[in-house]
Parts: sequence; structure tokens; C-alpha cells
Amino acid sequence: MKIGLLSDTHTKKGRSQKVIDHLKREGAEFLIHAGDIVKPEILQQLKASDLRYIAVYGNNDAALYSYHDKFHLVQEPHYFKLSGVTFKLMHLPFYMSADAEVVIFGHTHIFECDFKNKTLFLNPGEACARDKPYSSCAMLEVTDTAFKVIHYSRALGTEVFDARTYLFERS
Repeated sequence: MKIGLLSDTHTKKGRSQKVIDHLKREGAEFLIHAGDIVKPEILQQLKASDLRYIAVYGNNDAALYSYHDKFHLVQEPHYFKLSGVTFKLMHLPFYMSADAEVVIFGHTHIFECDFKNKTLFLNPGEACARDKPYSSCAMLEVTDTAFKVIHYSRALGTEVFDARTYLFERS
């Protein structure tokens, strides 16, 4: 299964739409937003993608609570199972214990991909390109034997996403 990951879209609706469109073109079957959504229009983009999705509240998302029942919003840490894999989703990297197979977080605006103690810790970086001159997202492909992570980045002013792949063996 291919799972598209984005985080920290903040107010950048155009950049978030480009990330969602790119992840769909690359074959995403499910989307995970790791918080700091900020705008209800970005929730609408997730819904309009016609993909199943989940989004966690970030520290800048208090204004979105009135949309809780309309969209797939969850509070952190949120545990769920997808494609036979246990996930923990949060925005703030406060619950970084290895109590799920995949731990997804945001907040730092920095891509992180680390496999330790049989747990994949993954931050897709910032889609908003606020702290860096590029927009970032990731794809997680889950198979019975491996986690394949592709980190995508697109320099502002360009349309092409560069890709870097990481492969981790599941035991």
C-alpha cells in the first residue's frame, strides 16, 4: 500500500494542493496529514482528493475544532491500523516511544526518516516551504517485508519534485 504523507501546510493552500496532486500521481492510496493544517480549505483539499485520509490537529489548528465532525480529524497521539501495520500519528514529537510500527509526526518542519528498534519514525517535512526554499512531502510504501520511504522536495518556482528513497527491512 502507498501512503502519502504531508505536514505543516499552514496557510499555503496552493503548495498543499501541489503536494496532494503529486502524491496522487505517484500512486498514493491513502493520505496522512501530520498537523498544522491551519486552513479549513486544506481539509477540503484532502477530502476532494477522493482518497481516504486522516489528519491530526497541530499546535496551530485550534480554529479547526468546529470542523471535527465534517473531516477525518483526530487528536494526538492517535493509534490506528492500516494495511496490517500499526501507526501512531501526532503533530508534536512528544510521544516518540516505539509503541507502533510506524510513528508519524510533524511540527519540526524537517524531513526525518529513522528506523530503530523495529519502528519507523517519519516526518514528511514542511509542505508550506516556510522555513526552507522548498516544499516537502513523503510516500510510505508498505509491503510484507519492507518499508519504502520516498522523500519528495520541490524548489519554489519549479514544478518538478526531486526524490530520494530509503528502504527498511521489516522483520
